[in-house]
Amino acid sequence: MDRSGPIRVLLAKPGLDGHDRGIRLVLRALRDAGMEVIYTGLRATPAHIVKAAIEEDVEAIGLSSLSGAHETHFKEVSRLLEQEGATDVVLFGGGIIPQQDVDQLRSIGFEWIYPPGTTLDKIVSDLTSTLRPTSSRSGGE
Repeated sequence: MDRSGPIRVLLAKPGLDGHDRGIRLVLRALRDAGMEVIYTGLRATPAHIVKAAIEEDVEAIGLSSLSGAHETHFKEVSRLLEQEGATDVVLFGGGIIPQQDVDQLRSIGFEWIYPPGTTLDKIVSDLTSTLRPTSSRSGGE
């Protein structure tokens, strides 16, 4: 479904991971780029994340994991979205995720996995070019 208006994104920290500095920087960058951002806060369950995403009618969900539990939580969010018929929601993640896990996460629906050091501009650009491709073109008549 093509949408207009601000991109709506839900950001979440699933599990017991208590480190949220990085996701707060992403939140600020997305808001500064004009996106509407819902942040579920720390220790969100996959069920809570999916419920909030559906209730808020978001176009994308970004998950952050620094605890090593990314496979469990990311897979469950993907599974629950599919169960709810919300497979059009774009998934992305970031944090301390070993390179060998990236392909597996992509195979379950994660569009991007951002390692530490990824620029905020890259995240904004990826979301904008995917979710609002016509508005990200420059020039043109």
